[in-house]
Amino acid sequence: MANPAFDLSPKDRSTFENYWLDDAYDEMFEAVGAPRAHYRALHRTLLDLPLAEMRRRKQAADISFLNQGITFTVYGREEGTERIFPHDLLPRIVTSQEWATIERGLEQRITALNLFLRDIYNEGRCLAAGIVPREIVYSCKHFRRQMREFHIPRDIYIAVTGTDLVRLPDGRYVVLEDNLRVPSGVSYMLTSRQVMKRIFPELFRLAGVRGIDHYSEALLATLRSLAPDGRPDPNIVLLTPGVYNSAYFEHAFLARQMGIELVEGRDLAVHENMVYMRTTAGLRRVDVIYRRVDDDFIDPLAFRPDSGLGASGLFNAYRSGNVALANALGTGVADDKALYAYVPAIIRYFLGEDPVLGNVETFLCSDPAQRQHVLQRLDEYVVKAVGESGGYGMLIGPSSTAAERDEFHARIEADPRNYIAQPTLQFSRAPCFFDGSVEPRHVDLRPYILYGDKIAIVPGGLTRVALRKGSLVVNSSQGGGSKDTWVLHEGGGADAVAGG
Repeated sequence: MANPAFDLSPKDRSTFENYWLDDAYDEMFEAVGAPRAHYRALHRTLLDLPLAEMRRRKQAADISFLNQGITFTVYGREEGTERIFPHDLLPRIVTSQEWATIERGLEQRITALNLFLRDIYNEGRCLAAGIVPREIVYSCKHFRRQMREFHIPRDIYIAVTGTDLVRLPDGRYVVLEDNLRVPSGVSYMLTSRQVMKRIFPELFRLAGVRGIDHYSEALLATLRSLAPDGRPDPNIVLLTPGVYNSAYFEHAFLARQMGIELVEGRDLAVHENMVYMRTTAGLRRVDVIYRRVDDDFIDPLAFRPDSGLGASGLFNAYRSGNVALANALGTGVADDKALYAYVPAIIRYFLGEDPVLGNVETFLCSDPAQRQHVLQRLDEYVVKAVGESGGYGMLIGPSSTAAERDEFHARIEADPRNYIAQPTLQFSRAPCFFDGSVEPRHVDLRPYILYGDKIAIVPGGLTRVALRKGSLVVNSSQGGGSKDTWVLHEGGGADAVAGG
């Protein structure tokens, strides 16, 4: 049924007949029929382009992704696991002022979390002060006692981070979760930009979009900065679990973009606490490993003995200071969804500042009072397993069945430490193109932060989209997709641009 708010002209009726506004923040429209200043150029483009041309551009984008092999893997599905990454044709647009706040908040957050990780593995001042309960840290499955009293090169634990943000109905961005172990998705950000430059060349040029093409160069510089002393021209490799990993496309893409070797554990050898890469010309020393392998699988001598994904002796070489790992082992403790609740206090303790980006209200099921509060209101909350990702291990209360709520009630009672609950958020929507019309869908934003000699954040990120109507789940494994994120130069996207 058409939304009368958008019955402005015959073109509006055909393009926006399925668009609607409600209590959620709409990225494109500030009021009925009134696009925000930075979206006016895109709005006019959508009205002026014939439907057949929009479909042609969508098809061209899909073919480009197919030809590049841009895929992801869905585990546990009988109908096949390898899929082309779903991509929406319309960009998500962010003003320079909004981005300045995001950037400042991310720099603050990553600095505080890095100090926190250094502290809990060494002096433990924040634990002694009660800023974070010891039991929260020590009961985390990602806490690595092997990392205690180990001097990390440059004291940098989290060289690469992807932080998930959502925008609330009042327009504020808040952090939904931190991803500090092996954050993925940046390849989709980069390839999406390449495609969009070809699909909307005029709009892209006129809008004044800030570039992200330098991400791979910035990542390489960050990794180089972690190299052991005395290695001015370090050999850097990307360690992948192999071709069957869900993010293998990204591993190969980033290694190619940086001009470094893509290796598996079997390609590495450790001798006298030095790591070497096997090549056709013999062994070559490795100085920095950008690992996309989880802690447990990195070294069968130090962690899981049944792992074939890492290299025996790698942890001792790491502890000896002869090789750097990005990210450091043990960073997952700050990835824990239960610890997330304490990040504002961590920022205040280590930096003496109030958080620039707020948190979502979070209930810890490990606390008896909070657990009872959640169990009595499971139909109102989103319940998450603290160590899961990709949208797995989650209950969305308002759309759940009684049987699902009963199941999660039992799970929480059996293992309360493993669950947190948050209010069901009405986070923002952005316009998406669906075969002939534009409809709003919920989106989040994952910017990528690099921490080496300095903190670097490329202006953009992975905007993930809940492609299913009414869905709040943006993960690709759960029916979500992505769209390009355009951060504008100051003054970009104004009326003058729309008339260009």
